[in-house]
Amino acid sequence: MTKKIAWVTDTAALLNETFIEKYNVHVLPLNIVFVEGAFRETVDMTHDEFYDKLRSAKVHPKTSQPALGEMVALYEKLKAEGYDCAVAVHTSSDLSGTYQSSQTAAQMANFKVYSIDSKIGSYPMGKMIKEGIAMVAAGQDVEKVVAHIERMKDNAELSFIPSSLDQLHKSGRVSGTKAFLSNLLNIKVIISFDNGKVVMKEKVRADKRAKKYVTDLLRNDMKKADINEVAVINCNNDADAQIWKDELLQEFPKLKVLVLPLSACVGVHAGEGTTGLSWVKC
Repeated sequence: MTKKIAWVTDTAALLNETFIEKYNVHVLPLNIVFVEGAFRETVDMTHDEFYDKLRSAKVHPKTSQPALGEMVALYEKLKAEGYDCAVAVHTSSDLSGTYQSSQTAAQMANFKVYSIDSKIGSYPMGKMIKEGIAMVAAGQDVEKVVAHIERMKDNAELSFIPSSLDQLHKSGRVSGTKAFLSNLLNIKVIISFDNGKVVMKEKVRADKRAKKYVTDLLRNDMKKADINEVAVINCNNDADAQIWKDELLQEFPKLKVLVLPLSACVGVHAGEGTTGLSWVKC
Protein backbone atom coordinates (compact mmCIF):
# COMPACT_ATOMS: atom_id res chain seq x y z
CA MET A 1 0.00 0.00 0.00
CA THR A 2 1.41 3.38 -1.03
CA LYS A 3 2.15 5.65 1.90
CA LYS A 4 1.22 9.31 1.97
CA ILE A 5 4.55 10.99 2.74
CA ALA A 6 5.11 14.61 3.76
CA TRP A 7 8.39 16.41 3.18
CA VAL A 8 9.74 18.77 5.84
CA THR A 9 12.86 20.93 6.05
CA ASP A 10 14.04 24.25 7.46
CA THR A 11 15.13 27.50 5.86
CA ALA A 12 18.81 26.49 5.92
CA ALA A 13 17.96 24.70 2.65
CA LEU A 14 16.50 27.95 1.28
CA LEU A 15 14.36 26.20 -1.32
CA ASN A 16 12.73 28.45 -3.88
CA GLU A 17 9.00 29.09 -3.63
CA THR A 18 8.19 27.37 -6.92
CA PHE A 19 9.73 24.11 -5.69
CA ILE A 20 8.06 24.41 -2.28
CA GLU A 21 4.63 24.91 -3.81
CA LYS A 22 5.00 22.27 -6.53
CA TYR A 23 5.95 19.50 -4.12
CA ASN A 24 4.13 20.81 -1.04
CA VAL A 25 7.30 20.94 1.07
CA HIS A 26 6.75 22.13 4.63
CA VAL A 27 9.47 24.60 5.63
CA LEU A 28 10.19 25.52 9.25
CA PRO A 29 11.78 28.98 9.49
CA LEU A 30 14.98 29.56 11.42
CA ASN A 31 15.05 32.72 13.52
CA ILE A 32 17.29 35.79 13.44
CA VAL A 33 17.18 37.48 16.83
CA PHE A 34 17.75 41.25 16.89
CA VAL A 35 17.45 43.45 19.97
CA GLU A 36 13.79 44.15 19.24
CA GLY A 37 12.92 40.47 18.90
CA ALA A 38 13.07 37.36 16.74
CA PHE A 39 12.28 37.41 13.03
CA ARG A 40 11.44 34.22 11.16
CA GLU A 41 13.54 33.83 8.03
CA THR A 42 11.54 34.28 4.79
CA VAL A 43 8.36 34.88 6.85
CA ASP A 44 8.84 38.05 8.88
CA MET A 45 11.46 39.65 6.64
CA THR A 46 12.88 39.28 3.15
CA HIS A 47 16.59 38.79 2.59
CA ASP A 48 16.94 42.40 1.41
CA GLU A 49 15.28 43.58 4.61
CA PHE A 50 17.56 41.34 6.66
CA TYR A 51 20.76 42.73 5.15
CA ASP A 52 19.51 46.30 5.48
CA LYS A 53 18.84 45.62 9.14
CA LEU A 54 22.16 43.83 9.65
CA ARG A 55 24.15 46.78 8.27
CA SER A 56 22.55 49.21 10.71
CA ALA A 57 22.37 46.90 13.75
CA LYS A 58 24.23 48.30 16.77
CA VAL A 59 24.04 44.94 18.54
CA HIS A 60 24.95 41.90 16.46
CA PRO A 61 21.99 39.53 16.01
CA LYS A 62 21.90 35.89 17.02
CA THR A 63 20.24 32.89 15.42
CA SER A 64 17.92 30.26 16.84
CA GLN A 65 16.10 27.13 15.72
CA PRO A 66 12.37 26.91 15.01
CA ALA A 67 10.20 26.74 18.11
CA LEU A 68 9.46 23.22 19.34
CA GLY A 69 5.76 24.05 19.56
CA GLU A 70 5.76 25.02 15.89
CA MET A 71 7.16 21.60 14.98
CA VAL A 72 4.66 19.77 17.15
CA ALA A 73 1.80 21.72 15.57
CA LEU A 74 3.07 20.86 12.08
CA TYR A 75 3.30 17.14 12.81
CA GLU A 76 -0.13 17.11 14.44
CA LYS A 77 -1.52 18.86 11.35
CA LEU A 78 0.10 16.35 8.99
CA LYS A 79 -1.26 13.48 11.04
CA ALA A 80 -4.76 14.98 10.95
CA GLU A 81 -4.48 15.40 7.16
CA GLY A 82 -3.92 11.67 6.73
CA TYR A 83 -0.19 11.53 6.15
CA ASP A 84 1.38 8.22 7.16
CA CYS A 85 4.77 9.75 7.89
CA ALA A 86 7.14 12.59 7.12
CA VAL A 87 10.74 12.78 5.95
CA ALA A 88 12.41 15.77 7.61
CA VAL A 89 15.80 16.92 6.27
CA HIS A 90 17.42 19.40 8.63
CA THR A 91 20.58 21.47 8.88
CA SER A 92 23.63 20.03 10.62
CA SER A 93 23.00 19.12 14.24
CA ASP A 94 26.41 20.59 15.11
CA LEU A 95 25.07 24.03 14.14
CA SER A 96 21.44 23.87 15.23
CA GLY A 97 19.16 21.87 17.50
CA THR A 98 16.51 21.62 14.75
CA TYR A 99 17.21 17.94 14.05
CA GLN A 100 16.94 16.97 17.72
CA SER A 101 13.78 19.06 18.11
CA SER A 102 12.26 17.28 15.13
CA GLN A 103 12.70 13.95 16.88
CA THR A 104 11.21 15.29 20.11
CA ALA A 105 8.27 16.90 18.30
CA ALA A 106 7.50 13.66 16.46
CA GLN A 107 7.26 11.81 19.77
CA MET A 108 5.06 14.51 21.29
CA ALA A 109 2.73 14.45 18.26
CA ASN A 110 2.78 10.63 18.11
CA PHE A 111 3.59 10.87 14.40
CA LYS A 112 6.15 8.87 12.41
CA VAL A 113 8.95 11.16 11.24
CA TYR A 114 12.18 10.08 9.57
CA SER A 115 14.35 12.90 10.88
CA ILE A 116 17.60 13.29 8.94
CA ASP A 117 20.64 15.22 10.12
CA SER A 118 21.99 16.44 6.77
CA LYS A 119 25.39 17.22 8.34
CA ILE A 120 25.46 20.31 6.11
CA GLY A 121 23.21 23.13 4.90
CA SER A 122 22.16 24.97 1.74
CA TYR A 123 22.16 23.33 -1.70
CA PRO A 124 22.85 19.71 -0.62
CA MET A 125 19.75 19.73 1.58
CA GLY A 126 17.61 20.68 -1.39
CA LYS A 127 19.33 18.04 -3.51
CA MET A 128 18.50 15.39 -0.91
CA ILE A 129 14.85 16.41 -0.89
CA LYS A 130 14.68 16.58 -4.70
CA GLU A 131 16.10 13.07 -5.14
CA GLY A 132 13.94 11.72 -2.33
CA ILE A 133 10.76 13.09 -3.90
CA ALA A 134 11.75 11.58 -7.26
CA MET A 135 12.35 8.18 -5.65
CA VAL A 136 8.95 8.25 -3.94
CA ALA A 137 7.30 9.17 -7.25
CA ALA A 138 9.04 6.17 -8.83
CA GLY A 139 7.46 3.89 -6.23
CA GLN A 140 10.42 3.38 -3.87
CA ASP A 141 9.70 2.48 -0.24
CA VAL A 142 10.27 5.30 2.23
CA GLU A 143 12.94 3.26 4.05
CA LYS A 144 14.97 2.97 0.82
CA VAL A 145 14.51 6.69 0.18
CA VAL A 146 15.76 7.59 3.66
CA ALA A 147 18.74 5.22 3.29
CA HIS A 148 19.65 6.92 -0.01
CA ILE A 149 19.51 10.37 1.56
CA GLU A 150 21.66 9.16 4.46
CA ARG A 151 24.29 8.03 1.94
CA MET A 152 24.15 11.38 0.18
CA LYS A 153 25.31 13.08 3.37
CA ASP A 154 28.76 11.52 3.03
CA ASN A 155 29.08 12.83 -0.53
CA ALA A 156 27.97 16.43 0.03
CA GLU A 157 30.48 19.28 -0.06
CA LEU A 158 30.18 22.97 0.77
CA SER A 159 32.99 25.50 1.07
CA PHE A 160 32.68 29.27 1.24
CA ILE A 161 34.77 32.40 1.55
CA PRO A 162 33.58 35.06 4.02
CA SER A 163 33.96 38.53 2.51
CA SER A 164 35.82 39.57 5.66
CA LEU A 165 36.21 38.36 9.23
CA ASP A 166 34.23 41.28 10.63
CA GLN A 167 30.97 39.36 10.98
CA LEU A 168 32.74 36.28 12.34
CA HIS A 169 34.30 38.56 14.95
CA LYS A 170 30.95 40.14 15.83
CA SER A 171 29.38 36.70 16.25
CA GLY A 172 32.26 35.59 18.48
CA ARG A 173 33.87 33.16 16.01
CA VAL A 174 37.24 34.97 15.74
CA SER A 175 39.12 37.52 17.83
CA GLY A 176 39.23 41.22 17.03
CA THR A 177 42.98 41.01 16.43
CA LYS A 178 42.59 38.23 13.86
CA ALA A 179 39.83 40.14 12.09
CA PHE A 180 41.91 43.33 12.01
CA LEU A 181 45.03 41.58 10.66
CA SER A 182 42.99 39.64 8.12
CA ASN A 183 41.48 42.83 6.72
CA LEU A 184 44.82 44.66 6.84
CA LEU A 185 46.70 41.91 4.97
CA ASN A 186 43.77 40.92 2.73
CA ILE A 187 43.81 37.38 4.11
CA LYS A 188 40.87 35.23 3.09
CA VAL A 189 39.76 32.14 4.95
CA ILE A 190 38.08 29.13 3.40
CA ILE A 191 35.36 27.58 5.56
CA SER A 192 34.14 24.05 4.87
CA PHE A 193 31.77 21.49 6.35
CA ASP A 194 33.53 18.44 7.78
CA ASN A 195 31.20 15.72 9.09
CA GLY A 196 28.67 18.32 10.17
CA LYS A 197 31.14 20.75 11.72
CA VAL A 198 32.20 24.06 10.20
CA VAL A 199 35.99 24.20 10.05
CA MET A 200 38.59 26.60 8.69
CA LYS A 201 40.09 24.78 5.72
CA GLU A 202 42.77 27.22 4.67
CA LYS A 203 44.01 30.82 4.78
CA VAL A 204 45.23 32.51 1.60
CA ARG A 205 46.07 36.00 0.38
CA ALA A 206 43.49 37.70 -1.87
CA ASP A 207 40.11 36.75 -3.31
CA LYS A 208 41.53 35.24 -6.49
CA ARG A 209 43.58 32.68 -4.60
CA ALA A 210 40.69 31.86 -2.31
CA LYS A 211 38.41 31.19 -5.29
CA LYS A 212 41.11 29.04 -6.90
CA TYR A 213 41.46 27.00 -3.71
CA VAL A 214 37.72 26.26 -3.56
CA THR A 215 37.54 25.60 -7.31
CA ASP A 216 40.46 23.19 -6.96
CA LEU A 217 38.46 21.24 -4.38
CA LEU A 218 35.74 20.85 -7.01
CA ARG A 219 38.25 19.95 -9.74
CA ASN A 220 39.77 17.22 -7.57
CA ASP A 221 36.38 15.72 -6.77
CA MET A 222 35.39 15.80 -10.45
CA LYS A 223 38.41 13.58 -11.21
CA LYS A 224 37.20 10.97 -8.71
CA ALA A 225 33.40 11.12 -8.96
CA ASP A 226 30.55 12.03 -11.27
CA ILE A 227 29.49 15.63 -10.62
CA ASN A 228 27.03 17.10 -13.11
CA GLU A 229 25.73 19.99 -11.02
CA VAL A 230 27.29 22.58 -8.75
CA ALA A 231 25.87 25.57 -6.90
CA VAL A 232 27.58 28.92 -6.51
CA ILE A 233 26.25 30.00 -3.14
CA ASN A 234 26.31 33.52 -1.79
CA CYS A 235 25.18 35.97 0.87
CA ASN A 236 23.52 38.79 -1.06
CA ASN A 237 26.27 38.77 -3.67
CA ASP A 238 24.70 37.57 -6.91
CA ALA A 239 27.07 39.70 -9.01
CA ASP A 240 30.25 37.91 -7.90
CA ALA A 241 28.42 34.58 -7.86
CA GLN A 242 27.44 35.08 -11.51
CA ILE A 243 31.07 35.84 -12.42
CA TRP A 244 32.16 32.62 -10.71
CA LYS A 245 29.42 30.72 -12.56
CA ASP A 246 30.63 32.06 -15.91
CA GLU A 247 34.22 31.06 -15.07
CA LEU A 248 33.11 27.52 -14.22
CA LEU A 249 31.12 27.20 -17.43
CA GLN A 250 34.11 28.30 -19.48
CA GLU A 251 36.14 25.47 -17.99
CA PHE A 252 33.31 22.92 -17.69
CA PRO A 253 30.75 23.75 -20.42
CA LYS A 254 28.67 20.62 -19.72
CA LEU A 255 28.39 21.32 -16.00
CA LYS A 256 25.05 22.59 -14.72
CA VAL A 257 25.84 25.62 -12.55
CA LEU A 258 23.24 27.18 -10.26
CA VAL A 259 23.46 30.49 -8.40
CA LEU A 260 21.75 30.16 -5.03
CA PRO A 261 21.44 32.36 -1.94
CA LEU A 262 22.62 31.23 1.46
CA SER A 263 20.34 31.37 4.47
CA ALA A 264 20.24 34.68 6.32
CA CYS A 265 21.40 32.69 9.36
CA VAL A 266 24.67 32.08 7.50
CA GLY A 267 24.79 35.78 6.68
CA VAL A 268 24.64 36.59 10.40
CA HIS A 269 27.96 34.82 10.92
CA ALA A 270 29.75 34.84 7.55
CA GLY A 271 28.65 38.29 6.47
CA GLU A 272 27.23 39.94 3.38
CA GLY A 273 29.32 39.31 0.26
CA THR A 274 30.27 35.74 1.14
CA THR A 275 30.52 33.33 -1.81
CA GLY A 276 31.29 29.64 -2.18
CA LEU A 277 30.65 26.39 -3.99
CA SER A 278 28.58 23.34 -3.12
CA TRP A 279 28.10 19.98 -4.82
CA VAL A 280 27.12 16.37 -4.22
CA LYS A 281 29.29 13.54 -5.54
CA CYS A 282 27.32 10.83 -7.35
